[in-house]
Amino acid sequence: MSPGLHIADAIVADAAATARRATDYLLAKQHEQGYWWGHLTADSTLESDYILMQLWSHSPVNGVWNPPTKPLITAAAESILKHQLPDGGFNIYPHGPSEISASIKAYFALKLAGIAFDDPRLSATRNCILAMGGMQAANSYVKINLSLFNLFPREHTPSIPPEMILLGNFIYQMSSWTRAIVLPLAVVHAMNPSRPVPAGFNLEELFIPGGDLGLAGAVKQTSTRSFFLAVDKVLKIWERYGSSKLRQLAIRRIEKWVLERTQFSDGLAAIYPSMQYAIMMMDVLGYAPSNTDRMEAEKQFNNLMVNSKGEFFMQPCFSVVWDTAIATHALGESGMAPAASLALSADWLLTKEVRRKGDWSVKRPKLEPSGWYFEFANEFYPDIDDTAMVLLALKQTQGTKVPAQQASIRRAVAWILEMQGSDGGFAAFDVDNNWQFLSDVPFADHNAMLDPSCPDITGRVLEALVAHGVSPSHPAIRKGRDFLIKTQESDGSWYGRWGVDYVYGTFLALRGLQAAGESDREVEVLRGGEWLRCIQNADGGWGESCASYNNNKFVAGPSTPSQTAWGILGLLAGGDTTSESLMRGIEHLKATQRADGGWDETHATGTGFPKVFYLSYHMYRDSFPLLALSEFLKSQAEK
Repeated sequence: MSPGLHIADAIVADAAATARRATDYLLAKQHEQGYWWGHLTADSTLESDYILMQLWSHSPVNGVWNPPTKPLITAAAESILKHQLPDGGFNIYPHGPSEISASIKAYFALKLAGIAFDDPRLSATRNCILAMGGMQAANSYVKINLSLFNLFPREHTPSIPPEMILLGNFIYQMSSWTRAIVLPLAVVHAMNPSRPVPAGFNLEELFIPGGDLGLAGAVKQTSTRSFFLAVDKVLKIWERYGSSKLRQLAIRRIEKWVLERTQFSDGLAAIYPSMQYAIMMMDVLGYAPSNTDRMEAEKQFNNLMVNSKGEFFMQPCFSVVWDTAIATHALGESGMAPAASLALSADWLLTKEVRRKGDWSVKRPKLEPSGWYFEFANEFYPDIDDTAMVLLALKQTQGTKVPAQQASIRRAVAWILEMQGSDGGFAAFDVDNNWQFLSDVPFADHNAMLDPSCPDITGRVLEALVAHGVSPSHPAIRKGRDFLIKTQESDGSWYGRWGVDYVYGTFLALRGLQAAGESDREVEVLRGGEWLRCIQNADGGWGESCASYNNNKFVAGPSTPSQTAWGILGLLAGGDTTSESLMRGIEHLKATQRADGGWDETHATGTGFPKVFYLSYHMYRDSFPLLALSEFLKSQAEK
């Protein structure tokens, strides 16, 4: 027997032992109800916004600000300071550079929390902000929020007309998260509140003297953006002289829309920014603190807080369905998890299937409701990616209610098939949400105005559909395959919208093509695999920086457990079961596993809004490596 075979056998044995430890570690984290749920964390901006909300909710009295939540404000400020970089600024992803809007938010929050003007930490932040362009360089949402307290001139913020809700289905051409954020904010903006700040508090020191405060120049100009800037000027005239009856009609229509979507949901759209603006909307509309809708909205918002053992942070939302589906899929693939644990997970997931129509039904009015959302409850917003992931999880196990599970799967498959875009791809929440010109709207600089089809979701959907009996020859699968081939980058990779970035998109695209029956000898598969091998780190792992989104191309980063797992999964999907790259990836997972079976990961590998907001899923580091190890072991057993 050749030495090479001995080495391969040793790697397989090590992989099995590593997978066993990972399995035990994940099983120990399962909640008694059957789900898995890890923290979801971001940058310092949510804690900064939390302090802003305290100023909104507890105004100063006679210039003195002494809110009842002062201990929480102090904890939030301490949390913010933990993110401060050596240059004084604050970034939007771990190990990234200072970013202007995050730094301004942090400065505002820290100064409001009582950090002295001449404190070296605040001085360093101030100098960093000025070096990056000052207040004038902030994004529109920072300016809008500050304008509510007269800390930025209202006339230089984008108009957000509530009348947009009267334009038929126009609001459904915006991404689901954008409409859930913008509509309540439009009401707040229209009411033009002027909330007080503590006596003597201002942010004048952050403005570049003589700098342009206007909307033009903040973003690269296009003919479409120039058009929208002209429209914005008209809207500002409308705000002064337009029909008050029409405005009130729009405000009441939005109010009704928001209240409807707080039902069967843990807050509006179950995400931080829309929940924040929903509370502010209720406030400006006169909802008393004792109003049941307002109390529920505030309760759900505060539930996003983690405040224990000296740790304080706000979560952007809860990732429980997502975490559970990935963990169940990985454990099922391992073959090492007790059937009872997986059945318990399946039963819990079945309780989260959507059975009522949501925003998606505007474009698919006759489609029977199904699908899964991301959080504990978010009935109006099931998403295609979660639904595909849950289907993959349910393929691994059978719960105690077999007929119900089978019926749920049938409905979900039918729902996904009808949610395919006209381009053959799949988006997150909606169909054909791709009016590209809307990205030039002045309040669209969160870089996520739209929800177009993307390779990562399309790849996962193809895998899920085929796993549940949809033939590779089915027209939907063929169209999805063609979409993936069409969207491959010139270097052989695929863009990842919801994970960082090209490593994520490439592993899922390759798995989708494999499920669709694409031969691993086809050029697109070969190019994808070769790209993964080319960008592998010297330590055998894979890593990619969030900076890839800014550069529109792969930017290497330190190896992470989740991205290493994606690299391995991509190679396996491309038919690579023997390369040195594959073996080194497996060895890297073994070498970096902790004694308790888990892994450490300090870089963000999840994406909220590209270039704007990134996510650290605390269970990615454990679930995806187990999946990669399990798939590797299967590939070796099949030889």
